[in-house]
Amino acid sequence: MVVQADNLAYLAELPDASFTMIYIDPPFNTGKVQTRRTLTTKPVEEGEGDRVGFAGKSYSSVLAQLSSYSDTFEDYWAFLEPRIREAHRLLAEDGTLYLHLDWREVHYAKVMCDMIFGRECFLNEIVWAYDFGAKSTKRWPTKHDNILVYVKNPDQYYFNTDEVDREPYMAPGLVTAEKAARGKLPTDVWWHTIVSPTGKEKTGYPTQKPLGLLRRMIAASTREGDWVLDFFAGSGTTGAAAAELGRRFVCIDQNPPAIKVMKKRLNTVGVRKAKLLTEMGENVSAVYDKHKSARAIEKRIEAETAVLEARRKERAERKRAKQQRLAEQAAVAPAMGAE
Repeated sequence: MVVQADNLAYLAELPDASFTMIYIDPPFNTGKVQTRRTLTTKPVEEGEGDRVGFAGKSYSSVLAQLSSYSDTFEDYWAFLEPRIREAHRLLAEDGTLYLHLDWREVHYAKVMCDMIFGRECFLNEIVWAYDFGAKSTKRWPTKHDNILVYVKNPDQYYFNTDEVDREPYMAPGLVTAEKAARGKLPTDVWWHTIVSPTGKEKTGYPTQKPLGLLRRMIAASTREGDWVLDFFAGSGTTGAAAAELGRRFVCIDQNPPAIKVMKKRLNTVGVRKAKLLTEMGENVSAVYDKHKSARAIEKRIEAETAVLEARRKERAERKRAKQQRLAEQAAVAPAMGAE
């Protein structure tokens, strides 16, 4: 579900403990207006265009899309704190928060999250390392982001490494051939390229994050059918990854260019891969509802939670019945042998 709204006001209307995972990638407070231009080209007569391509053919550039948002806050703490408090309220007891920032504000955010969640709920700091773009010659180039990971309850949080993609060993000769072929689990440093400026994944939205990052987080911290929330949704990468993995999602943003990008992107993903509301015969991997009532989301959460709970009870009952049959068979076997 995609919603266009001011996130703080909208979050206040959502029910407690509704989400197994929350990922947020708030503005980094760079002090700039983040802008991304998308160009398309069309062939023109020789010598008339502004670009020359293969075999010397001429092309003209056309501005296809211009997306931007302000990334300046005089009091970043006052901006972020109420949103983190809402995230804490909305997480289920087995839930996890992934807070994506960079070197400018991450140290302040760590102190804030310790206050709101409690230091015992801090799970990890993930470093996303990449190597692309301009490099400074006056200091060490900053080529990483920081992702703070907090859990609602350190005794109940869900984390499944079996679902996580594996990485190649840096020194495969030091492990067995079997281990080298399987790969290793990622550590808290993730080497992953940015979204290619010319790749198919690119949406044209500024600060778009790679699908691989979100896929890894969602796979580790949620089960199929769980709810995922992103209230700085931007290009909709969280929703795209959630739909691919069979999770349900709510993506919130108030920026019209972001809504436009998500509507196109998530509808494409959803038709192919999402498994949402199948019991009701609906295909709602992404529902574009401008300023849709939060009560509607609450009702949907309640309805789908009831469906999942019924399925879980049915599976548990089948398992109990099977165990009872096995126990009865085991009790009968010795008696038959004695006869």
